[in-house]
Amino acid sequence: MKYFYSNLIFVPAITFVIAILIKWFIIKLKTKELNLSAALWSWWMPSVHSAVVVSLTTAVWLKLWFTNDLFAVCMAFTVIIIYDAINVRFEAWLHAEAINKLLPDWKKYKESLWHLPSEAFAWCLLWIVVASIMYYLI
Repeated sequence: MKYFYSNLIFVPAITFVIAILIKWFIIKLKTKELNLSAALWSWWMPSVHSAVVVSLTTAVWLKLWFTNDLFAVCMAFTVIIIYDAINVRFEAWLHAEAINKLLPDWKKYKESLWHLPSEAFAWCLLWIVVASIMYYLI
């Protein structure tokens, strides 16, 4: 029996590490700085929390199939997380932008909090592929 079957927790855990490393590399390319803590920021792509839930949902789907109740729970959780990453954070960005117009320059809120739907969709596809590769190789 594959290791994957008995230890589903490793799929989102490994995906978490991969997402953090990818995020750190992208931030390093964009900012030209070695900022390790930046990989834990919640506002750059890839979305680490989305990566974790998408890979977990994919792992449950591959192991238990989509007719299982656990898959339904994971899928609902995934939809909520991705909805938050796209829509709720967009609203938070609008609020931060409006508030920043009223504040002095030295006390501004971070405005770039949200992810584009196309970004979220593309990264979700990657996490599905990563979880599927782990399913067939581990």
